[in-house]
Amino acid sequence: PSHAGFVGAGMLTAAVSGEIFASPSVEAVLAAIRATTGPAGCLLIVKNYTGDRLNFGLAAEKARAEGLAVEMVIVADDIALPDIAQPRGVAGTLFVHKIAGHLSESGHDLASVAAAARAAAKDIVSLGISLSSCSIPGQAHEERFGADDGELGLGIHGEPGVERIALEAASKLVAIMAERLAARLDTGSRYALLINNLGSVPPLEMALIAHAVLSSSLAKAVALTIGPGHLMTALNMNGFSLSLIKLDAERESALVAPVGPHAWLPAKPVRQPVVVAMSKPAIGTATKPASRHAAAERLIRAVCQKLIALEESLNALDAKAGDGDTGSTVATGARSILERIDTLPLADRAAAAAAIGDTLGTSMGGSSGVLLSIFFTAASQALGSGAPLGKALLAGLERMTFYGGARIGDRTMVDALEPALKALDASGLEAATEAARQGAEATAAMQKAKAGRSAYIGRQLDTADPGAFAVAEVFAAVAALFAPA
Repeated sequence: PSHAGFVGAGMLTAAVSGEIFASPSVEAVLAAIRATTGPAGCLLIVKNYTGDRLNFGLAAEKARAEGLAVEMVIVADDIALPDIAQPRGVAGTLFVHKIAGHLSESGHDLASVAAAARAAAKDIVSLGISLSSCSIPGQAHEERFGADDGELGLGIHGEPGVERIALEAASKLVAIMAERLAARLDTGSRYALLINNLGSVPPLEMALIAHAVLSSSLAKAVALTIGPGHLMTALNMNGFSLSLIKLDAERESALVAPVGPHAWLPAKPVRQPVVVAMSKPAIGTATKPASRHAAAERLIRAVCQKLIALEESLNALDAKAGDGDTGSTVATGARSILERIDTLPLADRAAAAAAIGDTLGTSMGGSSGVLLSIFFTAASQALGSGAPLGKALLAGLERMTFYGGARIGDRTMVDALEPALKALDASGLEAATEAARQGAEATAAMQKAKAGRSAYIGRQLDTADPGAFAVAEVFAAVAALFAPA
C-alpha cells in the first residue's frame, strides 16, 4: 500500500490498496475510478505484476463501458532478470507518478499525459538488494538469509532475489549494482537517481549508500537525486534499491516541481561541495617556536606513556558506566602530544601549557578533550601572569570545573584531581600522589554519580571512576619519575 503516501496535489488523485502484497480487486479499482474521474479522464499507473495488470485492466474496461475516459500505463523497471519478457514494476514507478501528476496538474490532456507516462516508463531502470527478508503481519517469519549473505534483484513484495551474494562493504555492493545499471544507460545522457530504503536500513547506513552511489560509475550521469529515504518499502526489509530515469527538460521540470504529499522527497541537483576558506586568521597570541627542556620532556613523555598503557583498563572501567571509550580517548590525546613533542616550546611553561591545551582540544575528542584543553589553557594564562606552577594548575582546575560543572563527590576525575592539586600546592608531589589515590578510591564507594556519564546509571557501580583512576595513575607515574635513585 505504498502509493497512499503519494496522494495529493501534483501527484496521485487516489491510490487503491489490496491486502498486503496483493493486488486490489476489480471492484475496488472501479470504485476509485468512478469516485475520481471527471471530464478530463483518468490515468491508471500500474506496476507490472499479473494480478495488478488483470484487476486494473478489467476495471478500466468496465469504466470505459460506462463512458469514462481511462488510459493505463504499465511500469516494468526492474532489470534483475534482463531476459525476462515481463520485468517487475518497482520503485521507479514513483518517477511516473511524479511526471504524470505534474503534467496533469499543469493542464495537459489525458492523451498527452498518458503518452509522456509511457515514454517515461520505458526510460526507467531499477535494481534492489537486501540483507534480510521482511516480516508480514499476521504470518510467522522465516528468515531465508544466512548471517553473511544477501540477495540481489529482489522485488518489493518480499519475494526472493534472483541472485545470492556475499555480505560486503556498502561500496562494493553499490559497485555491483552500479555496473549492472550503467550497462542499461545511454552514454552522454543525464539521469535522475532515486535512492530507496526498502524498510529498515538505518539513516546512517543510507547516507553511506548514497555516498557510495554518488562516488560510483553512475555518478557522472546523475544530475538529480531523490532520497535516500523510505519511498517504496517492502515493509521491514533490510535493503535498498536504486532507480534511474533518463532526463529531458520536461521530465526535469516535473521532478523538481513542489508537490503536496510529504512522502515524496524533493529532487536535489548533484553538486560538488564547496569548501570556503576561513576569512580571518584566528585571533590570539602567536605560536611560540619550539624549544627544548630535558626535565619537561621527561615529564610529558612519562605521563603520555602511562596514559597509553592504561588504554584497555580505562576502557574496561568506562564500559561499566558508558560506551567504553575513555581509555581510547585519553590514549589518542597522549599520542597526539607525543607526536608533537619536538614542536612544543618546552622551555616556556606558559607557552607549553597553551600548546598542549590546543593539541588536546583538537585531537582528543569528547568532553574529556575539551575539559583538559580548558584546564591547560587557563593554567597557561596563570603561568603567563607570573603564578607559580601549583597555583596555575589550581587556576586551570577552577576554570575546568566552572565550565564542566563537576565538584568533589560527583564521581568524576575531579574527585582525584582537586585534592591532588591542592596537596601539590601545599605539601609537594608525595602528598599529591597519595591524595589522588585516595580520591580515586573514594569514587568506587559513592552511592550515585551526580555528573559525568555515570550520572545516567542511577546506581552504585562499586568501581573507580575511570577519569579519577587515570589521574591517580598519572600522579603515581610522575612520583616514580622524580623518586630518589
